[in-house]
Amino acid sequence: MFRLPTALRVTAAMAVGVWLTAEVAAQIPVIDGTKFAGLKWTFARIKYGSFEDTDGGASRLAYWDEPWAIDAPAAEQNLSRRIKSVTAIEVGDPIVITLEDQKLWEHPWIYIVEPSNLVLKDIEVTNLRQFLLRGGTLTFDDFHGPYEWELFERQIKRVFPDREIVEIAPPHPIYSCFYKLDKYPQIPGLGSFLQGRTWEKGGFTAHLRGILDDKGRPMVLVNWNTDMGDGVEWSNAAEYPGYIKWTAQAYQMLINEVIYSLTH
Repeated sequence: MFRLPTALRVTAAMAVGVWLTAEVAAQIPVIDGTKFAGLKWTFARIKYGSFEDTDGGASRLAYWDEPWAIDAPAAEQNLSRRIKSVTAIEVGDPIVITLEDQKLWEHPWIYIVEPSNLVLKDIEVTNLRQFLLRGGTLTFDDFHGPYEWELFERQIKRVFPDREIVEIAPPHPIYSCFYKLDKYPQIPGLGSFLQGRTWEKGGFTAHLRGILDDKGRPMVLVNWNTDMGDGVEWSNAAEYPGYIKWTAQAYQMLINEVIYSLTH
C-alpha cells in the first residue's frame, strides 16, 4: 500500500488519507477533468416518505435512522470531494430536499437511496415526472433482489406508466464519459463485504437500468443489486483496507453517472 504521488493524475477513488493499490492507481480518467469547467453540481439527496410513515408508525430518534438518509452524510461529502478533486466542476455543499421543494428545479441531478422503501405522494409523482422530462436526472441506489425491485417498480411506474425500464450496459457512453469501465460493478455493502460476498437479498447480478426520454437520454438511472452509497461512505475507513477496491469502482461509476447526466 502506498500514497499516490501528487504529480500523477488520480482516480476518483483517491482522497486525502486514502491508500490505494497500484492496480487501482492505474485506473486513470480517459477524459481530462478540466474539460468540465463551467459546469455546476450539488449532491441533492431526496427525503421521501416510506411505508412506515404511511400508517403513522414511524418513530425514530434521528434522521439517519430513516431509509432516505442511509449512508448520509459521509457518502455525499466524500463523493463531492472526489468530483471536486478530479474535475473542474463547481461543486456545491450537499443538500437534502423533497420532491415538493422549489429548490428541486435548481438541481440537474438528484439521488434516492433504498427506493424499495419509497412511497410517493401524488404531487411528488407529478413533480418528479416534470423534473425528469425537463432534463433532470434521478439516480436510484442500494436496493437488492426481486422483492425490493417489485416495490421500487410499483412506485416508478406511477411516474412513467408508459415507459419501459431498459438495461444500460457497455458500450453505452456512460461507461466511458470520464472513466473507462468494461462492465457494471457490483459494490458490496460493508456488511456483505465482511461476510465475504458481494450480493445480498438474492440480488446476485448487478444491473444498471434506466428510463429514457423521447431523445434516448437516460433520465432515470437505477443502480440495482449494488451499493454505491456504501462504497463511497466507507472510502476513508482505514480499518477496512480490503474494501478499497470496491470504493474505487463505486467512485468511478457514480462519477460517470453524474458527468453523463450533466453533459447530456
